Order: sequence, then C-alpha cells, then structure tokens
Amino acid sequence: MQIYTHWQGLDPSAVRASVALGNFDGVHLGHQAVINLARNAAPLGIVTFEPHPREVFQPALPPFRLMNAEARANRLAKLGVQHLYELPFDKTLASLSPDAFARDVLAQGLGVSHVVVGADFCFGQGRTGKAQDLVRLGQTYGFSVTVADLVQHDGVEISSTAIRIALAEGRPRDAAAMLGHWHRIEGEVIHGEKRGRQLGYPTANMSVAGLHLPKLGVYAVRVEVLSGPQAGSYIGAASLGVRPMFGTNLPNLETFIFDFTGDLYGHHLSVALVDYLRPEMKFDGLPALMDQMAADCTRARTILS
Repeated sequence: MQIYTHWQGLDPSAVRASVALGNFDGVHLGHQAVINLARNAAPLGIVTFEPHPREVFQPALPPFRLMNAEARANRLAKLGVQHLYELPFDKTLASLSPDAFARDVLAQGLGVSHVVVGADFCFGQGRTGKAQDLVRLGQTYGFSVTVADLVQHDGVEISSTAIRIALAEGRPRDAAAMLGHWHRIEGEVIHGEKRGRQLGYPTANMSVAGLHLPKLGVYAVRVEVLSGPQAGSYIGAASLGVRPMFGTNLPNLETFIFDFTGDLYGHHLSVALVDYLRPEMKFDGLPALMDQMAADCTRARTILS
C-alpha cells in the first residue's frame, strides 16, 4: 500500500482511484462496509485526515482515538487498500467550502473516479456539506458518489463511540464484534524502568499517548511483532495502566510475551486486547504481586489456547 501525505502534484499512478472517504477511526464494520462499496475496477483508495479533525478543533478534549495513524494504515493494508491519502488536516483545509473541497481536493488534486461515504458523512467548512451534497458535487466535477447505509450490530448502530464505551467498560470482545477484528494498540517498543525483568517477567513497553484508554488493568493478549528478526505471532498478558505499586506514573502498556526471548527495543508491536482479566491493584509487597502475575499468565494461557 502506498501512503500519500498531500493531495497536490500526485504521480499519475496515484489518481483515478475509487475511494472511501472518512476518518476511519477503528476501521470498524461500518467503515469496512463503506470500503467494500469502493471496490471496483479502479484501484482501491482511502481518503482520510491526519490529525483527526477533532484534535484540531477541540485540542483540550481527552484522548479519544481508537487507533494511531500507524495502526489504521496497517489495518487498511490488510483490507487490500492500494492507496492511502492521509490529507494533512489544518485550518487551511478546514476552511474549504464543500464545493471547494470537492473541486480542488477530490477532483483536481486526487483525481478520484468514485467516492463512497457513510450516510452520516459531513464535510467542508463548518461541516456544512452532507452526503447528498457530495452526490451533487460529484456530478458537477466528474466523479460518481455512493452513499452507504449505516451498519448495525444487535440492533445498535456501530460507531466509534459505542466501541469506546465497550473498551472503557472492559468488554474487548464486544468491541471486537463491532470492529470485526481485535482492538489493537500499535507502536514502537520503548525503554521502561525494567522492573518486569527484575521480577522474572520482562515486558515490552509501549506508549498509549493520544489514544482512548480502555479500562485499566490486565488483559490476555495476542501479539504481532511487526518488525525485526523475530517478527511473528505470539500470545501473552499485558498490563495497561499507571502501575500503582510504584508511585505515580503516566499510563502505558506493558506486555509479557509468553515463551519469548530477544530484544524488541525499537521494533514495532501490535497488541490485541482479547479478554479483560482484572483491574490494576496495589499489592502488599512484591511476593504478592509476583503470585498474582503468575496467576494472570496461567489464566491468559488458558483463554488464548
């Protein structure tokens, strides 16, 4: 998959794609329905925005994203997307009228042949453009438009908001049912304080900055090592939280990969939350903590087997 971070002066091979247009936070089943409607004879593309518009207009909001840009790109590549247009979202792009966005960005810049959006899609300055406006503008500027119906699960509309609620309540399997895949946290393995190594449970530490936090606690996880000589699939147990045994800390994700030896610093991991095991706790000493960690790992192995 080719990734573009601009919409002007594209190579001829990058134009005339059939694209799905939206933020695609989570790439859930509703997003996938939109993407599937964009598949035709033309190359399949995604037009999205980076950063998310809410981060520009409401920077004081708590982190809400289900995926960082890396995780979204990895998931879209698995769906067969050939071109990913990550339009830089800033005040200039936000100031374009619906007509100017359709003309300057979609038609003249990206040269799209077909656009698919969800029925609730809004675009242009002040979100004044609606899905049916895009249908009309496409007729004017030479691309066709399909408006996709919203998708439901168990009678409830699938949305990034509903998925965030499920994760915040410690229900990763319910989130996965709406996503169509496990919820994953992806990124580079960073150096921590190496306490896990001292306790016999070396962990791969990852930042969760900028992401919506699932319920803090311990999870059974599936792990993809995405880079390096030990790339592959593994299982493990992960702690998401602030490590209350050791003072006041920023939230992070610490993953103990079962039956793994090697150095993962600087490599990229994708950690899928499968089951919520327990909340974070402050134990009466390290022996009690280690006993609980052993029990967590035994339970996680049973679940993941």
